[in-house]
Amino acid sequence: MISSNRLKSVDFYRKIPRDLTEASLSGAGLSIVAALAMMFLFGMELNNYMQVRTTTSVIVDNSLDGEFLRIHFNMSFPALSCEFASVDVSDILGTNRLNITKTVRKYSIDSNLKSTGSEFHPGPIPKVLNHGDDMDEEYGEGSVSLTSETFERFSQQYPILVVNFYAPWCYWSNRLKPSWEKAAKIIKERYDPDVDGRIIMGKVDCTEQGELCRRHHIQGYPSVRIFRKGSDVRDNHGHHDHESYYGERDTESIVAAMETYVAPVPKEHQKLALEDKSNQTEVISKRPAPLTGGCRIEGFVRVKKVPGNLIITARSGSHSFDPSLINVSHYISQFSFGKKLSIKMLSEVQRLTPYLGKSHDRLTGRTYIAKHGETDANITIEHYIQVVKTEVTSLRSSTESKLLEEYEYTAHSNLMESTYIPVAKFHYEPAPMQVLVTEVPRSFSHFLTNICAIIGGVFTVAGILDSILHNTFRLMKKVEIGKNF
Repeated sequence: MISSNRLKSVDFYRKIPRDLTEASLSGAGLSIVAALAMMFLFGMELNNYMQVRTTTSVIVDNSLDGEFLRIHFNMSFPALSCEFASVDVSDILGTNRLNITKTVRKYSIDSNLKSTGSEFHPGPIPKVLNHGDDMDEEYGEGSVSLTSETFERFSQQYPILVVNFYAPWCYWSNRLKPSWEKAAKIIKERYDPDVDGRIIMGKVDCTEQGELCRRHHIQGYPSVRIFRKGSDVRDNHGHHDHESYYGERDTESIVAAMETYVAPVPKEHQKLALEDKSNQTEVISKRPAPLTGGCRIEGFVRVKKVPGNLIITARSGSHSFDPSLINVSHYISQFSFGKKLSIKMLSEVQRLTPYLGKSHDRLTGRTYIAKHGETDANITIEHYIQVVKTEVTSLRSSTESKLLEEYEYTAHSNLMESTYIPVAKFHYEPAPMQVLVTEVPRSFSHFLTNICAIIGGVFTVAGILDSILHNTFRLMKKVEIGKNF
């Protein structure tokens, strides 16, 4: 067996007998200073250990082929009617989707951007197949020409007033004109305005009666509206009591629709028995007319991760538009890419990387106004957007895990004159590179090593200083004793 004396010879921490040690004021002061220094450095090291450490690198975008990108938006157009507002998407691969309605909602708004009712047009506008009759023979004027002065009188005099708002230069208005006038003559013969007095068909030339057309928010030609005598506003969701007609435009279809409208109007000496299909035609061909001339458009679209365009404009396959009257001024409440970030997730992102999350919705709160006057009509508003993907990953566990996928972007906007129908265009271009932010936690063993180094280092430095001070004081005492002798 190894003797105890041989074991004592390997002792790193040999003890000095207490009676040989000597306490001093300088040693006490250094001990206090050393203890405070240890506590301060320990706190600094602990704070450094608790902080998140990340590394940032730029790599090629690792998105899978065929992966889609979401674009979320909430925009208000105070001068673009929901009746014709269309959300379109196109890209360089040939994708071209028009009038997206499945994931998009529209609400009529006033000039103060306040909603005036429930969701507008929850479904797509029916497509018109017959745009009018092909007539070679002469046709008479069956409808009544209305002006601003006579419009109110007719709307209060007749229970049903059906008005065709048209423009003489419009192709679709000219296609509708023969069948409209013929249908008006038939309705006039069946329901004599002087005898029956339940329905009358009229027309308004919007090139001459511009104020009347603007008052009824006419933005596309021809626009057929059904006005009912009495209050213009229903209690049900605040919808206008007049509707827009989107049915077929041949004479037979127009006459059938007019009879459907007049059927519920009571008359003592006459009752019309209509088939069930007439009620179905009414549901399909009528939609509430816009209460105001503005529209709030919100929702999202899914697009391919290639350069493309999100376009909002007035669109219809059976109406014409005067480009000088289309105003796409808008206020952006939200425009972002990728999944929506919750407040909790956004705070987590800012904890990991404080510089992230500041450009994921850069267009929010911005207003783009195109003032229409004599010299600045047909204003198109374009936004050029460069999108960069940022991926945050963690190495806390043995395997790498993805915490977040965020898309930030830069935006540059421009207002320009156009000879075509004005549009609000958002041209997006995803970057081929992405930013990879990796969270790398500090090792606990490294933390313990640093703590030991702090304690041992401060203790050693304090001991060296104490030895220097002690020897200095001894030398000074010897000098003083030498002087006395």
